[in-house]
Amino acid sequence: MSEVGAGGNRTETIAYDNGIVRWFAMATLIWGIVGFLVGIVVAVKLYLPDFLGGLNFLSYGRLRPLHTNAVIFAFAGNAIFVGVYYSLQRLCKARMFSDLLSKLHFWGWQLIIVSAAITLPLGFTTSKEYAELEWPIDIAIALVWVIFGWNMMGTIARRREKHLYVAIWFYIATFLTVALLHIVNSFELPVSLLKSYSMYAGVQDALVQWWYGHNAVAFFLTTPFLGIMYYFIPKAADRPIFSYRLSIVHFWALIFLYIWAGPHHLLYTALPGWAQSLGVAFSFMLIAPSWGGMVNGLMTLRGAWDKVRTDPVLKFLVVGVTAYGMATFEGPMMSLKNINAITHYTDYIIGHVHLGALLWNGGLAFAMLYYIFPRIYRTKLHSVPMANWHFWLMTLGVLAYVIPMYWGGITQSLMWKQFQPDGSLQYPNFLETVTQLIPMYVMRSIGGVMYLSGAVLGAWNLYKTARSGKLLANEEVQVVNRMAEYKEAQAHKEGWHRVLEGAPFRFSVFVLVAVAIGGIVEYVPTALVKSNVPTIASVMPYTPLELEGRDIYVREGCYTCHSQMVRPFRSETERYGEYSKAGEFVYDHPFQWGSKRTGPDLHRVGKKYPDAWHWKHMQDPRSTSPNSIMPGYPWMYSTDLDVSHTEGKILTMQSLGVPYPDGFATKAVEDAKMQAQKIADNLSDSGIEGVDSKKEIIALIAYLQRLGTDIKKEQNVSK
Repeated sequence: MSEVGAGGNRTETIAYDNGIVRWFAMATLIWGIVGFLVGIVVAVKLYLPDFLGGLNFLSYGRLRPLHTNAVIFAFAGNAIFVGVYYSLQRLCKARMFSDLLSKLHFWGWQLIIVSAAITLPLGFTTSKEYAELEWPIDIAIALVWVIFGWNMMGTIARRREKHLYVAIWFYIATFLTVALLHIVNSFELPVSLLKSYSMYAGVQDALVQWWYGHNAVAFFLTTPFLGIMYYFIPKAADRPIFSYRLSIVHFWALIFLYIWAGPHHLLYTALPGWAQSLGVAFSFMLIAPSWGGMVNGLMTLRGAWDKVRTDPVLKFLVVGVTAYGMATFEGPMMSLKNINAITHYTDYIIGHVHLGALLWNGGLAFAMLYYIFPRIYRTKLHSVPMANWHFWLMTLGVLAYVIPMYWGGITQSLMWKQFQPDGSLQYPNFLETVTQLIPMYVMRSIGGVMYLSGAVLGAWNLYKTARSGKLLANEEVQVVNRMAEYKEAQAHKEGWHRVLEGAPFRFSVFVLVAVAIGGIVEYVPTALVKSNVPTIASVMPYTPLELEGRDIYVREGCYTCHSQMVRPFRSETERYGEYSKAGEFVYDHPFQWGSKRTGPDLHRVGKKYPDAWHWKHMQDPRSTSPNSIMPGYPWMYSTDLDVSHTEGKILTMQSLGVPYPDGFATKAVEDAKMQAQKIADNLSDSGIEGVDSKKEIIALIAYLQRLGTDIKKEQNVSK
C-alpha cells in the first residue's frame, strides 16, 4: 500500500525480514562458541602437547587452521551478515531484494563452514593462511559470496532513500574487494577432488597470499565492522555521527591505502625490496584514516557517557572501537622495519591479532546482538547484570590473553638475538627460548577460558531474551519513498560526494578503482612477470618422494609452528645458516615461509641431522629434544604412503612450469619407491628396527633432508 504525499513522495508499508537476521544471529553465537572452544584446545596443546591424546585429526597443526577459520569466517562472518541484513533494510527502507537469495546465502555459508570443519581436521588444506580451504570449497565460497552481493546490491537498487549512508559505503567495499581478493588468491590447479597446487610459486605466492591475507583482515574484519559501527553507535547512543566529512575522508583513504599494506608481512624476506618498501610506506600512512574512524565513532558519544555506564550495548561498542584504535596503531608500528625485526615470527603478533579479533570484532558483534535481540523479539533484554558480567569477562579475558603474548613475544625475540661477549649465541638451543614462554601460554589459555565463559553467558542471556518474547519475523513499517526527490535534487548543486551517494553503480566503480590501483602495482610486476624472480641454477625440482613428503608436511600443519625463511640477520645466519634467496623457492607451490616460530626455522635443516634423528623426533620429540612442546606423529609410522596421485602431482607441477623431464610422470612412483628404500635401509643400518619403506614417515624425512641443500655453502649452524 502507498499514499502520495507532499513533494511527490509516497508513504508505503513494507516489511523488514527479521527472520534471516535471527538465523544469522543464532549461527554467530553457535559458531563463536565452537571457534573459541577450539582456540582454547589449541592454546592448551602448546604446553600440554598430548592433550586429548594422539589422534591425528585433533593434532595442533590441524586444529589451528580450524580455529582461525571458525573465528574469522564462521563467527565474524555470520556477525557481518547479521549487521548487513539488519541495517541495510532500515537504511534503504526496503526489504532485502530476495528472500530466496537470503536463504541460499545463509545455508550456503553454513555448509561452507561445515565443510571446513570436516576437511581441515582431516588434513585437506592448501596451507595458505586464512585461505586454507581446498578448491571445491573455494568455488562454493565465490558462488555464495556472489549471492550475498547480488542480494545486497539489489536491495540498494530498490532503496527508498536517495543517498547511501556511510555504513553502506563500507558494505559495498567489503563485497567488491573480498571477491577480488578471494578469486585472485585462489588460482590453483586441482590434482584430485581435495588436493590442488597454487598457480603461484615462492616469492610470487608469498606476495599474493599476504596481499590477500592482510586485506582479508582489512576488508573482512575491518570494513564491514566499520559499517556496523557507523550504524549501531548512533542508534544506541541516539545521536548523529560526529562528522560526515570525516567519514568521507576515513572511507576513501582507508580503502585506497589498505590494499598496499600486505608486503609488510614479508619484511626481511626474499621479497623484492621495492615491494617491502611500498608495504611499509602505505602501512604507516594507515594510522591517519584508521584513527579517523575511531575518533568519529567515539566522538559520536560525546555527551552520552552517562548512558555508556549503564547500557551494555554501548560498553561493548566503546571497548570494541578503542581496541580498533589500539590495533590500528600497533599494525603500522610493526610494519616499520626496525620494529618488525623484533616482533615478526613471535607471539607478539598473536597478541596483536587477538586484541583486534576478540575485542574489535567480538565486541561489536556482541554489542550488535544485544541491541537487535530485544527489538526483533519485542521484549527487554533478559538480564542487564548478566550482560555486564559478559562484558567484564570478555575485556579482562582479552587482557589476560594479550599481555602475556606481548611479554612473551618480546622475550622470544630478545633471546633469539642475544649474543655473548665472545660473539656466540647466548641461547643456541632454540628450545631454551620456548620453555621460557610456557607460563605465558598457561595465562593465555586462562584468558581464553574467561572469554569463552563470557560468550556462553551472553548466548544464554540472548536465548532467555528470545524466549521471553516473540519473533517479529516480518516487521511492518511505514516509510517515505524519497526517491522522487532525487530528480528534483539533480537540478540543484550538490557536493560531489552527495551526488555520488545517489549513484550506487558509479560509487561501486570508484571503489573498485581505488582498491585495484595498489593491487595492480604490487601484483603485476612480481606475480605475473616470472622473469623478475631470479633463478639459481643449482635449485632443482623436488623428487616425487620429496614432493609427497612436502604434502604430508602441509597436511599436518607444520607451517603453523615452523618457518622456512632465514632472514639476513646475524642472529639467524649464526643459528640456521645461509640466509634464504628468492631463487630457492621457484618450485614451491605454495610457499612455506610461515608466519610464526613456535619451533625453529627449517629452511636449512636438510642434512643437519641424520635420518634416524628425524625418525625418533617425529615419533617422540622429547626423545631428541627434552622439554619439547611439539606433539608426536605416530600415525605416520603406521600409515602407508598414498602414491595413487603421485603421477598426477608431477603432471600438475609440469603444467605449472616445473621442469620435470618429458615422460617423468610415468616413472614417478618407481622413483619414489627407490628413494624410500634407500632411506629405509639407512635407518635400518642406524639401528632402527621395523622400518617399512612404504610408510609416510619415510616421505617426510626425504622432504626435510632436502630443505635448503640446493645452495652449497659452508654453514655455521648451531645445534
